[in-house]
Amino acid sequence: MVEPVRFLHYVNQFFGGVGGEEEANIPVEAREGPVGPGRALEQVLEGRGAVVATLVGGDNYVAENQAAAVAALEDAIDRFRPGALVAGPAFDAGRYGLAAAIMCRAAQERGLPAVAAMHPDNTGVITLGKDIVVVPTGVEIGDMPATLSRAAAIALKMARGEDLGPALDEGYVPRGLRRHVTREKSGAERAIDMLAARVTGQPYRSEVYRRAFDHVEPPAPVEDLSETTVALVSTGGLVPKGNPDRIESGRTTEFAVKYSVDGLKEFTIEDWEAVHTGYYSGVVNSRDTNYILPLRSMRQLEAEGVIGGIHPSFFSTAGNGMAVRSARKIGEGVAAELSEAGVGAVVLVAT
Repeated sequence: MVEPVRFLHYVNQFFGGVGGEEEANIPVEAREGPVGPGRALEQVLEGRGAVVATLVGGDNYVAENQAAAVAALEDAIDRFRPGALVAGPAFDAGRYGLAAAIMCRAAQERGLPAVAAMHPDNTGVITLGKDIVVVPTGVEIGDMPATLSRAAAIALKMARGEDLGPALDEGYVPRGLRRHVTREKSGAERAIDMLAARVTGQPYRSEVYRRAFDHVEPPAPVEDLSETTVALVSTGGLVPKGNPDRIESGRTTEFAVKYSVDGLKEFTIEDWEAVHTGYYSGVVNSRDTNYILPLRSMRQLEAEGVIGGIHPSFFSTAGNGMAVRSARKIGEGVAAELSEAGVGAVVLVAT
């Protein structure tokens, strides 16, 4: 009889039942048995394994205190002697995904097989996807049972020392690894078979993994900028001194904040600063915050009649590690408001 695998499960503060964003800085703690989604994980294991402990950690804490978070993981490994770690599902929650990825990588480095579950566009995949095994998810929590079932199957296989097959066969996110294999047919024959299947409407699957990206049609050029109101948008994390609205410095998930520039000639280091953590902001914060958003130059163009005017407000967010879904949601909100205000063009300054 095969001995059931002992599982360690990592979840964030929300799924651990501690709280939402206000608890994102709680340290990692170990609890005996399954917690939250861990109960569903134990169900899909169907006796082949058991969740002996759950690690609950704050999204911010793990990213900002990796050494301490990994130390808590090591203590849990020593205490509960798990055979595998499952992290998530984090879906499209960027900071949760990154924390899950960090814990999985640390577990692997200590000889413990690990599987994370999150959306393929999650920050955790973008940052550490080549180092860990990730089961892809959608964006809805309703996908939890099916996702955990796939993650459990792969984790069981890894815990028993079995080799994983190709990503598309096993159901995990491709990591860009290539292995030498022997095929019954040559590449030319397989290509002809796929071509024949395609032209006859039969199912086939390419052997080359390609991510699908949205195609955005560019708008028509502005006919006369001298008659056009231009808005400013920045992903550089420009905020009033002290960041009064507490915008996220990276892995932004919520919104872009609107600030007034009505009558303002330029940004000054006394009144404005950058909170973006994806580049060194010391230069702009100590020398010239107009490097982030060139208001001074835009005012000059306005005075010269090159543009009709500057919209009285600008939108600011931090693009560092932002998931595609979050970027799309934020962009749609900003575009709708600017369109309603009669803005004819936008200067979007990235970093």
